[in-house]
Amino acid sequence: MFMSKRFNKNLLAMCFLAVGISACSSTDDEDDELRVADLTEIKALFTPVVKWDASVGNGVGGYFSRIQPVVAYGKVFSASRDGEAYAFDEKTGEQVWHADLSDIDKKLGFFDKKEPALISGGAVAGINKVFFGSENGDVIALEAESGKVSWQGKVKGEVIAAPALDSGKLVVNTASGVMKAFNASNGQDDWQIEQDVPPLTLRGISAPVIAGGGVIVGSADGSLAVYLLEQGRQGWTVDIGEATGSTELERVIDVDSTPLVYGDNIYTVSSRGNLSAVELRTGRLLWQRQYSSYREISISGNSLFLTDVKGHIYAVDRNNGLELWSQLSFTNRGLTGPAPMGSYVVVGDFEGYLHWLDQATGEIVARHHVDSSGIHATPTVDNNVLYSQARNGDLEAITIPK
Repeated sequence: MFMSKRFNKNLLAMCFLAVGISACSSTDDEDDELRVADLTEIKALFTPVVKWDASVGNGVGGYFSRIQPVVAYGKVFSASRDGEAYAFDEKTGEQVWHADLSDIDKKLGFFDKKEPALISGGAVAGINKVFFGSENGDVIALEAESGKVSWQGKVKGEVIAAPALDSGKLVVNTASGVMKAFNASNGQDDWQIEQDVPPLTLRGISAPVIAGGGVIVGSADGSLAVYLLEQGRQGWTVDIGEATGSTELERVIDVDSTPLVYGDNIYTVSSRGNLSAVELRTGRLLWQRQYSSYREISISGNSLFLTDVKGHIYAVDRNNGLELWSQLSFTNRGLTGPAPMGSYVVVGDFEGYLHWLDQATGEIVARHHVDSSGIHATPTVDNNVLYSQARNGDLEAITIPK
């Protein structure tokens, strides 16, 4: 739009005044939208017990990395963003081994500067190995028993989500749209495909899931797709997100949550759009409900649990998508995805608190503080023990009374 330099100054002043009034009138609404909810007093039904705690290097700090501990072979595996990988005894928390992924070839001298490995994908355990991915596109397999390097691979793009492992294949999805399959035993390249990536996306990608002979993955264009595990050939695709608005920012509809496969169905959610149930075999939409999230969703019995973009927690019937309850007390507290634990569901927040909610009602029944650096990754629950890793690397194994 062209505007002459000889414009009416009174008109300009009126325009500034109008903008100022508009801004003032929206300030309160904007403050309410951004306000972080304070924690309120609760009547705790039990006190969580720290079974053991350990340190995973410097953790992820203030970065996006959602590294989650994984339990396998009697050990708990995790890593820091810098590349300090650890295995701890599952029962005692004692360190079993440590590997420095920033100097995996042992080539650095005493005076050489160490560069961080930028670990951001993993850990994933299987076939007596534990796997990690990095923002440099490195894929690393360590021997689960010793921490020694089994093999190393390379993929084009940042690995910022956990790989998928099944049927002897390790599948890695990247922020650049490249998805690659490796032979999980020796690291040989198997197949690679390239997905289209919109010009503007969230800082996150969907972790792939392997089920029914296919690789299921969400996309930055708001779709969910399946690829044949053997060849990487694409099968069905279904739209999950709904692009609305006039700007690219308003039309961001990434499906960043890891698809959840349960029985014959897949459950997934878009960062702006829908929580959806999809038939695994055909890709047919079974139902959709308007929820927006980029966190992991979880399931227990007939209930799906999700944390939306505002930090509100919901329980939804998996059969029809009808809402069972909502918990709105954690607005803007940077909640993790919910992790089922017994008859409860657990979320972490940006101040380092874990919150236990009753699965049937959504009532907050217990709270525990891990570390003030905050909790960014969804807790891991295995054999009635919850493992939560704070941003600074503090790892706790937590139990609750039966």
